[in-house]
Formats: sequence, structure tokens, C-alpha cells
Amino acid sequence: MNEVVALFRKISLGVYVIAVSDGRTQDAFTAASITQVSYEPLLLSLAINPEHASYKLLLAGKGWTVSVLRDDQMEWARRFGVRSLRDSDKIQGVRWARANSQLPFLEQALAYFDCRLEAEYPAGDHRVVLGRVIGGAVMASDAGSKPLLYADTGDLDQSAALYPRH
Repeated sequence: MNEVVALFRKISLGVYVIAVSDGRTQDAFTAASITQVSYEPLLLSLAINPEHASYKLLLAGKGWTVSVLRDDQMEWARRFGVRSLRDSDKIQGVRWARANSQLPFLEQALAYFDCRLEAEYPAGDHRVVLGRVIGGAVMASDAGSKPLLYADTGDLDQSAALYPRH
């Protein structure tokens, strides 16, 4: 692992499953780029690659959910992080619940947020979308449950190849 990769792996990030739908098609993908950016109103930011199928679904559906993965849910991170909607229907066979917005979230997540699209901005090879938090809940009944951290996933997302070589 080069020094740039090692440096960026020190930023504390969680691992989340983002679900989107345009009312007909739904998809989900793994993300680590979720940040609270405002208290009033409650806003979360999400960085998303505009080349991914989920981006168009997010825009059409005007929202998304964030399922916070537990530290024992690495398989969920892998399932939604390495397969594409273009290749398979990764939504099938998973237990989903519906938020008030009718967007899906993982029933077995540690917690979830229901977000309505507020704005979007260019950010290099990604887009940053801001979502107003319109709902959510802590789902895990085990008080000892902890969120899955991005640093614990290794190179699951194969992002090491995307960093510049210095």
C-alpha cells in the first residue's frame, strides 16, 4: 500500500448501504462518504459517482436511505460494494423495510437515515448530494453493537488503485 493510500485510510469513516429508487427500479451500494453537514436543518452529504446506475435513480427518486452497518456485517459491505445493478439484482434475497419516504433500508442495520435530496454539487470525479434527514432510527437492540469502520474493510472497494502514486 503506498503512502497516500495509508494516509487516507486514517480518516475515520463508517460503512453504509445507500438505497435509492425511482419508483420502479431500486438499487443499493456501499459508501463510506457520508457526513453530517448541518444541525438546522439536519443535512447529510453523500459523495456518489455520476457514472453509477444508482446516481440516476437517486436523482429521479429525489432521495435515499442510509443503512449504518454493524461491525459484524462485512458481508453486506461486500455484497453491495462489489456488484453492480448492471450485473445482477443485488437487492433480491435481502430483508428490507420501508422508510416513511417509501425508500428501502436494511432491516438488520445498526441504524438508518431517510434523506430527501436538497442540492447537488460537482466534486471532481464524483457529485456531492445533500439530503435533509426526514426520518431514521437506531435499529440494533444490542447496546454493544458498533458501526463497521471503513479502515476495517481493507481494500474491499479496490480504491487503492484510484489514488495518485507519489
